[in-house]
Amino acid sequence: MRIRKVSADGDMCFGGDQASIWRDVPEAVGVLVEARMNLWQEQWWLDRTEGTPYEQQVLGKRTEGLRDPALQARILDTPGVIEIEAYSSVLDRQTRALTVAATIQTVYSRDYLAGQGANTANITVKVENGR
Repeated sequence: MRIRKVSADGDMCFGGDQASIWRDVPEAVGVLVEARMNLWQEQWWLDRTEGTPYEQQVLGKRTEGLRDPALQARILDTPGVIEIEAYSSVLDRQTRALTVAATIQTVYSRDYLAGQGANTANITVKVENGR
């Protein structure tokens, strides 16, 4: 899997030939999960069914029972994700903000970390005031 690196501000990194690309590492899967979580259902003109069902199942009244299963299914459906190790979501109705944080286990590992394999990536997605 090859994914362009993303800066701390969320902008794509360019230049440096292959230095700006993640290849077969957990961070690449993390960026892909965040991108998929930021795509709202019915937002992409080519496939209106693709996307996170924020308006249908996540945000709004009486969605407490649907919210987390819908978001977790979206994460697990991402290529390269094996399982969710940790998950949390916080909906602040006063500021109208939803924050989702997860640690995911990926199919890629990094064996150079203290002699043990590490194949997890951390993701955080924040949705504020609609789209």
